[in-house]
Parts: sequence; structure tokens; C-alpha cells
Amino acid sequence: MNAYKHAPLIQIVEDVIDLDPAMRFAAILDLKGNIMESIMKAGKTSLKSQKEEEHFCSQVAQRRKMRKEFDKTLGKVRYVNVERERVSQIVIYTKRKTIYFTMEPEVSPIKKMSIINRVKKITSHL
Repeated sequence: MNAYKHAPLIQIVEDVIDLDPAMRFAAILDLKGNIMESIMKAGKTSLKSQKEEEHFCSQVAQRRKMRKEFDKTLGKVRYVNVERERVSQIVIYTKRKTIYFTMEPEVSPIKKMSIINRVKKITSHL
């Protein structure tokens, strides 16, 4: 049973951001891409403006719909990882929400997979 089943969304994003010092930002989005809850890691500054962040999140929702077209033939998306020069962007789809978080770019693939799996566990009920 998921210990987070009845936890408020703010508690979930706080626990996600606290998983590793390399974490920068964590958000829970609804299926339309609206930010339901988000948090920036203390001491970090956003690389995007508020307007850019909202636009990016709506794009995440659109891409989720587009990827769903291939679920039948390729299987469901487990996660999406975009490596940029200044940040790693990771998106995880749960049944009714989208989890989006960013990390510093130099995190090793093994460490990143560990974090992704822990975020999936924390958010599996959403």
C-alpha cells in the first residue's frame, strides 16, 4: 500500500524535491497541463519565467496525448527524460496526473533511474 495515498499534493512534491540534492523543481500537473502543486528547491533559481513554465506544462500535456496514440503498439510510456545543457527534465505519467521534475544535468544515469523509480513509487496512486 502506498503511504502517500492520502497525503496532500504539497507533501508529495516536497518529498520528491528532497529525494536528492541535484533536484531543482517538482510539479504535479493535471491532464490539461495545469500546475496543481509545485516547488522550487531552496537555493535554486528558475531557468524559466512563470509564463514559460505554464506554457511548458501545457506542452507536456499535449505531448502526453500524442504519445498515447502509440500505447497499443509500443506499450505505455514509463517516463520521458530530456537532457539539456543546463537541466535534465523528467516527466512521469500516472493514471490521472503528470509528474514533472528537473534536475542538475550532471547526474549519472544510474542515480537518475533510482530517483525516477522512487518518484514513481511516491506518486503511483495519483
